[in-house]
Amino acid sequence: MKTGLLQYNPLWENPQGNIDKIDKMVEQLKNKIDLLILPELSLTGFTMNSKIFAEDLDGISTQYFMKLSQRLKCSVLAGVIEKSEEGIFNSLVHFNSDGLVTARYRKIHPFGYAKEDQNYSAGDEIVVTKIDNAKVGLSICYDLRFPELYRLYAKQRVDLIVNIANWPVPRIDHWRTLLKARAIENQSFVIGVNRIGNDPLLQYNGFSSVYDPMGYELLSVKEEENIFVVDLNIEIVKVTREKLPFLEDIRLI
Repeated sequence: MKTGLLQYNPLWENPQGNIDKIDKMVEQLKNKIDLLILPELSLTGFTMNSKIFAEDLDGISTQYFMKLSQRLKCSVLAGVIEKSEEGIFNSLVHFNSDGLVTARYRKIHPFGYAKEDQNYSAGDEIVVTKIDNAKVGLSICYDLRFPELYRLYAKQRVDLIVNIANWPVPRIDHWRTLLKARAIENQSFVIGVNRIGNDPLLQYNGFSSVYDPMGYELLSVKEEENIFVVDLNIEIVKVTREKLPFLEDIRLI
């Protein structure tokens, strides 16, 4: 499964400006991919002005990513500020190659330290979606610190876990360590897509990464703004779990 990690420096709270940036980046793709993944809150940055930028299906983010997935003829995983009757959510949305919304994950762990919990509602369920023949578990940024969530994905025997983030420089070693740990403990591919650049409060240096089911690093990119493509052999997940059936020994959940 050819997967593109779009690591970039979003313009602060500027959806249209970021659409223009992303369009220029995808023009550089030389070959067709199966999946494109963008950072958390893809078109705004990690804003707490959720009421201003929240949108439903007619919003600028959703409409843009629908058209982008159609244009690229691939699945797109992107961060959207979702408005619904239940509240406003920091969401990760799966747009399939036909431009349809096929899954929507709402961040379960809003980041209280940054008062995200005061500006976004918390999701309450895991979401597994399917891309080609791969089962994909979805998560967002701060979720990565809570391994219990990922054990639920392991019980679903997902092949790939995706985390999209705005994870800042002061704690970037935690990001790298936790991504690797989630791959090792759940014997799945793990992809983390982070942003670079600055927002009004923090600096980001990316380290968008891919780890295989044994925890080996297949990609890790610091600072650079680009789309990085990795071809995942999903069959490796099955082979790893058959050779080392650690997941069969889980007892506490």
